[in-house]
Amino acid sequence: MRVYLPGTIAMLRDLETAGEFRARSGTGFALTPALRESYASGSDEELEYAALLDAARASLRLIAAEEKPEPRRVVISADIDEVTQRPDLDAAVVRLAGPVKIAEVAAIHVDAAEAAESVLAAAAVIDQADLGDPDAEFTLGDAEDHELAWYAPQELPFLLELL
Repeated sequence: MRVYLPGTIAMLRDLETAGEFRARSGTGFALTPALRESYASGSDEELEYAALLDAARASLRLIAAEEKPEPRRVVISADIDEVTQRPDLDAAVVRLAGPVKIAEVAAIHVDAAEAAESVLAAAAVIDQADLGDPDAEFTLGDAEDHELAWYAPQELPFLLELL
């Protein structure tokens, strides 16, 4: 199953060093039956993109929790066999059995530098946006208007050098 894992730049550095990615609380997002049921229509590609966007939003929470945040959303796409679906948490949420090996990583998605200001602002108001604050939702939308850039796993060292 293709799983989208929220992360941060610091977590990417750990992935490069350790050769594995440890998802916070073992949480990822995927095209689950519950996610499929929550949409009236949509191709697999569109629904997988929705799961990726859920992971990108979760990345904002990780950025907000960092002492010295690097304001770029990170999503790791990985092909993982052992996941447990968690529709009690949300339609796309899955729980991982353990760390993700670099060989399981299919792609790395990261914001470009021009998204930094919007991402930092969104990370500061992510909780308020979830509670329905319209100003916070607008700020969150500014960050989500930025598309994540795609990198192959073997480009990770090059990507980290550029940051």
